[in-house]
Amino acid sequence: MIFIRYENWKSYIRYYPVTSLLILANVIMFILLTLDGGSTNVNTLLKYGGTVNISPFKEELWRYGAAMFLHNGFSHIFFNCFSLLIFAPPLERLLGWWRYALLYLAGGFLANMLGVFVSSRGVIDGGTIAVGASGAIYAVYGAYFYIAVLQRGMMDEGSRKTLYGVLVMGIIMSFAVPNIGWAAHLGGLVAGFFLYGLIIRLLKPKRF
Repeated sequence: MIFIRYENWKSYIRYYPVTSLLILANVIMFILLTLDGGSTNVNTLLKYGGTVNISPFKEELWRYGAAMFLHNGFSHIFFNCFSLLIFAPPLERLLGWWRYALLYLAGGFLANMLGVFVSSRGVIDGGTIAVGASGAIYAVYGAYFYIAVLQRGMMDEGSRKTLYGVLVMGIIMSFAVPNIGWAAHLGGLVAGFFLYGLIIRLLKPKRF
């Protein structure tokens, strides 16, 4: 089972430096938001880079990257950081740190763009702000889905079942729970699937 973490904290940081930095960045930004108006304050989220589905904000490309490191409330950051902590490390080891960082950041960026595009359809007055690492995390899931389907020998049966369970529950929750960016989740999943396929072909890791 690749999704069980046995490492102590020292080993974790040494083996998974990018994942450790991503978690740290999320925590630092959460503290900063908390001290500057609160992480659930709309004006604070807008100030630090939340995506918004109306002009002129939706044309500001920097928001699609910044929003990955912002979270709306403690439970939001807790569950996203927990997902990163548990599920992301094997992919970082497999791809190497910079390919993994590329997949995570590009996947999250594309997921946020799709989320804004879908939510902006039919909007007449008033916008919606969105934040969170979920799109990028779903890009990681998308990479694992590629492995589970097209590189079955690289993932054990228990890990495949765990992945499928996480995806089914995640997709159900994306539609069942109000105020969740289902388009960003699905966009991240699709982006991660195809980005992983491109990376292993164009930027093939030596481990392969």
